[in-house]
Amino acid sequence: MIRMKVAKIILDPVTNSPIIILKDLEERRALPIWVGLFEANAIAMEMEKVVTPRPMTHDLIKGILESLSVEVQKIVVDNLVENTFYATIHLATPEGKEVQVDSRPSDAIALALRVSAPIYVSQEVISRAKSFDLTQESDLLKEWLESLDPEDFGKYKV
Repeated sequence: MIRMKVAKIILDPVTNSPIIILKDLEERRALPIWVGLFEANAIAMEMEKVVTPRPMTHDLIKGILESLSVEVQKIVVDNLVENTFYATIHLATPEGKEVQVDSRPSDAIALALRVSAPIYVSQEVISRAKSFDLTQESDLLKEWLESLDPEDFGKYKV
């Protein structure tokens, strides 16, 4: 497994769909994951530390888990089927039981950001996905990704 972080959220210039860009901690590989607007909004709000007057869905989940003393140990983007990513949220109960919950990557990432849990991507997914090696001949892609800023496309509204 490769530990990754959310580098940024951009819009696909062709479809205007949000893309979460995950980068490994050494910034050698980037993995784009296309997500829905609401999911991108949930992630962007946490990245920007926007406080809402009432809990949003992922804040509610965080609150439920905390009130039950359940810890999010990590999230793993662990499968790719027909261009659809799958993720698993790894939880630890107070009794020491480990529980794995199937999730969309966008929801798992939104939760991981809220609870400061590590984000991992399996090596198999990296190999099969349209990931980019940022250390080799992908300078054009790296330049394109680094030049884009979510503010260029306007802020997502709640």
